[in-house]
This record gives sequence, C-alpha cells and structure tokens, in this order.
Amino acid sequence: MNKTIQTVESAAAGSTFIIEDVYPLVDGGRFAVKRIAGERVEVWADIYRDGDAVVSAALIWRREQDREWRSEPMIHHGNDRWSGAFTPVEPGQYVYAIEAWTDEFATWRHGMERKQLTGADVTIDAIEGAGLLTKAHGARQDAAALIVRQCEDYLQSGDVASLLAADLGEAMADSQSRPDLTRSQNFPLIIDRDKARCGAWYQMMPRSQSQDFSQVAGRHGTLRDCIARVPDIAAMGFDVLYFTPIHPIGKTRRKGRNNAPVASEGDPGSPYAIGAAEGGHDALHPELGTIEDFRALVATCLEYGLELALDFAVQCSPDHPWLAQHPEWFKWRPDRSVRTADGPYSDIVIPDFASVDRAGLWNAFRDTMLFWIDHGVTIFAIDNHDTAPLPFWEWLIGDIRRRHPEVILFSKTYARPKPMKGLAKLGFAQSFSYFPWRTAKWELEQYFAELTRYPERDFYRPNLFVNTPDLLPYHLQSGEPWAFKSRVALAATLSGNFGIFGGFELLEHEAVPGREEYLDSEKYQIKQRDWDKPGNIKPYITVLNRIRNDNAALRQTADLRFLGIEDGETIAFAKEAADATNTVVVVIALSRHVREFWLPLGDLTIDAGGERRPVTALENLLTGEQSRIEWGGIKLRIDPDRDPALLFRCLA
Repeated sequence: MNKTIQTVESAAAGSTFIIEDVYPLVDGGRFAVKRIAGERVEVWADIYRDGDAVVSAALIWRREQDREWRSEPMIHHGNDRWSGAFTPVEPGQYVYAIEAWTDEFATWRHGMERKQLTGADVTIDAIEGAGLLTKAHGARQDAAALIVRQCEDYLQSGDVASLLAADLGEAMADSQSRPDLTRSQNFPLIIDRDKARCGAWYQMMPRSQSQDFSQVAGRHGTLRDCIARVPDIAAMGFDVLYFTPIHPIGKTRRKGRNNAPVASEGDPGSPYAIGAAEGGHDALHPELGTIEDFRALVATCLEYGLELALDFAVQCSPDHPWLAQHPEWFKWRPDRSVRTADGPYSDIVIPDFASVDRAGLWNAFRDTMLFWIDHGVTIFAIDNHDTAPLPFWEWLIGDIRRRHPEVILFSKTYARPKPMKGLAKLGFAQSFSYFPWRTAKWELEQYFAELTRYPERDFYRPNLFVNTPDLLPYHLQSGEPWAFKSRVALAATLSGNFGIFGGFELLEHEAVPGREEYLDSEKYQIKQRDWDKPGNIKPYITVLNRIRNDNAALRQTADLRFLGIEDGETIAFAKEAADATNTVVVVIALSRHVREFWLPLGDLTIDAGGERRPVTALENLLTGEQSRIEWGGIKLRIDPDRDPALLFRCLA
C-alpha cells in the first residue's frame, strides 16, 4: 500500500491554524447553503492554533463571478468558537470563506501587560513593540497617522503607555503583515429573492378555463380566458399562477379520458406529452392563443401582483420535432420505433441524456427555458426529474442562475426521501414534500421536525401542495368541508410556500375507486366549472392568505416549534419571524369532533422594543379578540365544522 510520506519541509510549510466545525455547511461544503436576499448570513467556526498567541479572524465573501472579496470581522465567543455575519442584498450565487491569522501586535501587548503585573523590567519588550509599529503598512490615513504619533510619543518620552493605548491596538489590527494567514476552503451560498421563501401558489390547467360552458360545452380554453380569471385568483390572495404545460400535444399514442390507452375523437390528450407538428417546448398549443396573448397574460399577472410559473418537463411526445431533427437524442428499438415510457406514460418519449450529442440535448432544454424567461416567466416547476440524470439538473440550475439569478426553480417530484433531498441540494429553490401523506399528529410533528432541523433547513424549502392534477389524497375524498379547510390551513401555516390545484376551492373530490387520482381528470379532458359554485371555500382561503401576508412569522418555514397539546387529534405550533417582532400560534383540528383542551405556551417570548419578553396574551387573528395567558397557557375550544383552525398573534 502506497502512502505519501510528509517531508519536514512540507510539514513546516503547513497551515498554522485549524478551522473546523463550520456552520452552516451542507455535506462539508459540497452543496450550497440557501438564504434570502437581505437576510443576515451568520457563520460559526472553531478556530485555533498552538500556544497562547492572540488570534484574529474574518469572514470573507463575494459573488461567484466577482474577483474582489468583502470582509467582516469575526467575534470570539470562548472555547475557540467564533462567529461572523454578512448580508447579501441581491440574488445570485456566492461563496464565503474564513481567514485566521496571528495578531502579532496584540500578542506582544498581551505579553507586555502580563509582564508589567509582575514588576519585571519591560524596556526590551517596549523596544520590540515599537519595532512592530515601524512595520505597519496599508493602514487607513487616520490609522496610519495614529500609529506614527504613538510611535513618536514613545520614542520621545520612553513611556510604554503610548504603546498600550487601546486605539493603537485597533489601528494595528489591520495594518500589520499576516505571515501565517490561513484560509478555509470556499463554501458555496445561494441567495434567492423572497418569493423562494414565501409564496401562495394557484395551479390551473389553462385549457379548462373557458367560461362559455353554458353555450359551448367542452370549448378549449385560451390564454385570454386565463387572463379573465386572474382577478379572482388574486382576490383570494395567491401570488403565483402556476400553469401545467402549454405546448402542442402529440397525437401518436395520445391518451383518452381517464388515461385510456386509446383516445377517442376530440380527446385533447395529456399536456405532458409535449410536441407536435406545430412545435415543441418553445411553442404554444395553437388553441391556447398566440405569443402576444402570452405576453398579455404575463402583464396582467404583474398588474394584479402575481407571477407566472410554468411546468418544465424534459420529455417529449413521439411527434415532437426533435425526433426528426435530432434522432441521436433518443433511444430506438431494433424495428426503428422510438422507445417510449412504460405503462401509464406510454404517450411520452424520454430523451437519451447520455447520447453521443448530450451537449446538444442539454443545451436545447436550457435554451427553451431561456426562451420563456425572455417572455417574462420567472418561475419554473420541474416535472419528472427521473427522466434526466442528476448532473443535468445541477448544470442546468447553475447555468440559469448565473444568467438569471432572479429565476426560481421548483423541484416538483415525489421521489424517495434521499433523492428528494439530493435534488434540493443541487440548487432547487423549492421542493415538493410528503405533506399530502402526513395526516396524523405524530407524523406531521416528526416530519416537520426533520425538515426544520440542521442541515435540512439550510437547503430544503418545502412547498406544501394540498392536491395536484395527479393527486387527490384519500383524506379529501369524502368531500367534507372541514377536512379541506384543515388541510389548507396546515399547508398555509406550516410552510412559507403552499399551493392548491384549481378545483380544491370547490371541494372537488370524486376519485378513481381505490386510488388517489381524480375521476375524469383534467390531465386527459377539458373541464369547465362555475368558480362561484355554492359551498366553495374561497372566502376561507382568502382569509388565510390575508393573515399570512399580515404576519411575517407565517411567511417562513425554518423557525417552527410544536406545542404540547395532550389531545392527540389537535396539533399546535408557534412560528417566529426572522426579526423576532412577530410570533404566531396556530392550533388546527385533525378530526371532526368538537374538543376543549389546554394550550401550554411554556417559555414562549416575543421581541418588544429590542427586549425579549414573555408572551402575556393572544390576539385571535380572525376575530381580534384578546385573551390573557394564565398559569402558562390558555383554555381553548375548537368546532371543526365552524373553523378547524385557530390563529393567534402573541402579545407581550
């Protein structure tokens, strides 16, 4: 077994300092920590060296593409633990590192002061200190003037006090050579805009937005129909309008109603079978409208405070133009037929991301994303990650972020737990979660304790969708209003990001028997609705979104603390805003029966004028009623049929 033998020369030239146990880090710095623009990035580390020399340290950082570093001093907290912080104000990809060095003048001063206490002669020591002053360089003008003045004072008077002045130590801290300066490795950091941390998503199937059902049943909706729906969606408080794919749909192997293997005349097919004679990923389905209509939609969304998000699926129909233009991008069978996906997805073709022209394929998908960015799209939901390898996603995210740091990429997949987290590590700003299948109190508490612990909270931002075009959870299939309200309240309050698929607000719940799938799914047919149908819960969703907008504590996910209610079918938690000025307590019923219980608040505190104070009262965010806290808690009552959620703002 070969082993490299360290020479005395290489050992002597090694680093003086050990920099370890750096926080935050994801997998030792292999993947980026994520923060929001304007959010303070706090970094901690153990920093030490041999002996008792005085150590100084700095936290340095820069944008990935910049050459110049910025620097912030680090503070020693005892036991060789240091911290520093910086605040990037713009989205982008950053790096940070830690530097440590010996402060020779501070070390001299510390030794001088200890020697003075013994009454020993310090004449030679003082001369050594003055000699260090003569080596100062690169100081600011005011610091340089101070160093010269104090040196002259000592030389003229011989009074060592001139060398021990506190302001001289500060001036010398940045004005002396650092021969043993040690720098850690560079650690990656992603800074996103605030929408990555907090958003209320409304997903729709654009072709189902026609309102002319009274006259033309089954008419294909258009982008102009979608524009007409924007005011209603904005009025409910949503700020992201999320479209399923809007591209031409293939006819070969087109699916029929309820995923029938053969389509009937007039069946529109699945929008996820992308590509036809009219074009591929950079084309609009002709029945939706024109690119001018698309631009008008983007403008209308911005007018109403929404951003448009598009599904981005790296898959094709057998009719996609790429199959004829670039056959090398696909896998072919011995009979020269293209290899399609299996089972329920036989209407799609998976490109060969390891083809001989993989670079051309990868760039083609990147270029289609850039096309839609150029037309005003700032958010993409990435569908079916398993169709492409992990290196592709890491490359695509990095390439897009370098060009457009404002763009948000959402990992929309229900993969196994480790691949889901792995995709988040690659740089996706948001991710699906297992929330739809976490229904019991213990499941919710255990799962969100996992998502909000270190290091998951530094790279994984869950977006809690209560339903999707593919998913109608069993707990909603009864159609009970309290259950719909309970689930949307959980989603809207547990996470900074949540979403619904259109129809949820109408309590749609007809399922394929024995499956978590909509009967007569919009994925395979056009559906038209009365969006003001009696019995809808639009007012309830509107109130939830208003409360989220008014309380910063609910617009984040990481700071979450569960409260110990003894009732096993009631969940309670507290959330605190980043600046600690807003704390909210949420109590949600997980079953239908009326219950009374004691809510313990323990040592819950709130920031009041820069001072932490115990919470003394709760303000009901629905009624405005205030209740005093006594004996460390409060007695509450929930009637889920009236409202399964109680939301309170904490008062000091």
